[in-house]
Amino acid sequence: MKHFRITIVMLLLAASAFAQEVNFYPSNWWVGMTNPKVQVMIHGKDIGKGEISIMDYPGVVLDSVHKAENPNYVFIDLLVNAAAKPGNLQISWKQGKATKKYSFALGARREGKGKSFAKGVNSEDLIYLLIPDRFSNGDPSNDKMAGLLDQTLNRDSIYHRHGGDLKGIINNLDYLQDMGITALWLLPVWQNNMPDRTEHGYAITNHYKVEPRLGTNEDYETLGEELHKRGMKLVQDVIYNHTGLYHFFVQDKPMKDWLHEWPSYTQTNYKDQALFDPYASEADKKKLVDGWFTPMMPDLNQKNPFVANFLIQHAIWSVEQFGVDGWRIDTYIYNDLDFMNRCNKALLDEYPNISIFGETWVHGVPNQSFFTANTMGNIPFKSNLPATTDFQTLFYGIQEALTKPFGWTDGVNKLYTTTAQDYLYLDPMKQVIFLDNHDLPRFYSVIGEDTAKYKVALSWLLTFRGVPQLYYGNENLMTGFTNPDGWVRLDFKGGWPGDKENKFISTGRSPKENDIFNHLRTLANFRKTSSAIKTGKLMQYIPEDGVYVYFRYDGNQTVMCVMNTNTTEKTIDTNRFSERTNGFKKGIDIPTGKAYELGGSLKLRPMSMLVLNLGV
Repeated sequence: MKHFRITIVMLLLAASAFAQEVNFYPSNWWVGMTNPKVQVMIHGKDIGKGEISIMDYPGVVLDSVHKAENPNYVFIDLLVNAAAKPGNLQISWKQGKATKKYSFALGARREGKGKSFAKGVNSEDLIYLLIPDRFSNGDPSNDKMAGLLDQTLNRDSIYHRHGGDLKGIINNLDYLQDMGITALWLLPVWQNNMPDRTEHGYAITNHYKVEPRLGTNEDYETLGEELHKRGMKLVQDVIYNHTGLYHFFVQDKPMKDWLHEWPSYTQTNYKDQALFDPYASEADKKKLVDGWFTPMMPDLNQKNPFVANFLIQHAIWSVEQFGVDGWRIDTYIYNDLDFMNRCNKALLDEYPNISIFGETWVHGVPNQSFFTANTMGNIPFKSNLPATTDFQTLFYGIQEALTKPFGWTDGVNKLYTTTAQDYLYLDPMKQVIFLDNHDLPRFYSVIGEDTAKYKVALSWLLTFRGVPQLYYGNENLMTGFTNPDGWVRLDFKGGWPGDKENKFISTGRSPKENDIFNHLRTLANFRKTSSAIKTGKLMQYIPEDGVYVYFRYDGNQTVMCVMNTNTTEKTIDTNRFSERTNGFKKGIDIPTGKAYELGGSLKLRPMSMLVLNLGV
């Protein structure tokens, strides 16, 4: 642990060399915001030793100036009133006879002032999650960038950078749209100037600069514009809990309590139960929330009001600057939850339609519901988080259904039982459901590369309640287990010039891959116009003999989903479901186009799922 302390000291000593220029965070702001206050962090060598003032600007008031413990920082509070017009605010710095002037841009808000954009990602959408470094290389000139700590570029290593970027994503938006994707979620795009493992993006070192190896801020803005032209949406991945060790405000801390620091390195205990356990110790709670994620990811002290303002304003800035529609929050359970409520409210106050969902990798529906808007009235903390990533319907739902034999509490009964606990969520339709992601084994590998099971899983994902999320490569049978996680973060074949295989086109996919791709594509495009699936209700029936039936329905449409998890044929009596099938004589299976008669027995193929659009 002494080695860890020495390393920190050496890094801090080295930091004095780089803070010669003056930077503003946020880098710019807007007039006409719902909240007229903005706190600007100014960072530069000895900036705090001078006096800060602003030139006369109608509608803008310098409310207060906060000198930090570190003279390299000063925080100024601005009030941008309704009378303010777009322009450049002049900020003056003076020390003795020396004076400097800086320009701070105040722009016009996007059209609609937060209501005609930031539309939110909801149950009408299909999210596609990808890793920018591993999807497609549209600009080889930025594969390596001088001056950055990580100079690796090696596609043969799962630990090194591979060269994917924002332009590569833009080049393939037509592919995603044709597949039926309506929303794109990227792993974090902000600068990760770390010595290694920079491909994932979760160790931010500058919140206001896009990672140069992915492109520029302008490229990110272009991506948002191109998505919106197609009627698609942008989801931004954000980390409030921690940052990268080489972040400028870690190397050169504004104040002593900027981070959660311990006498010796202390890692979080990862035990979410400590937050709601009525018998939990305060020591366990503190270690959960204030412990570091890794030695390379310092834990931010969100109780420090300047830290809190920095994070909240970056969220608002991102949405306004890039037209973000959805907000995914990493490692939600490790944050200060009072801060998270404040942050969520600030975003929703400015953008009432934006969707927010948090990563809650916990075990059990009660655990998960604690962190989101719920129906539990007798708990001391009430979350305002609209939704979570629904690990429960994965771990204790579809995964159990397709890997365990049917029993009283096992197999597909587990999916039924987990869904029955939706009463704990205020709005279960906002839950984000998925089969895998960048931290989990590829689902196709989990089920033993069984394409029949995989079709069932995809059919469930695209017809169940909630917001479905695919992980890049789901459509072409990408495989891999997390031992280590790099094996589930491989390149999308065809995304690099010279690739021998191109999975972006049908001729580059095998017959088996095309079968899965077409199955997914057919369902994804059907759900775009299916009112029952997009916004309808869910009714499920108790599974019998390994067969699970549920309906999605509204006043205009009824979709009957029949899942046979057995390895043998099964026959069911459709009269059992007359509560939902009355008035309908047949159903058309969406993936195959085949018609099935209702009102009697229905024969089911082994390990299969029907998605029947019911009609007369």
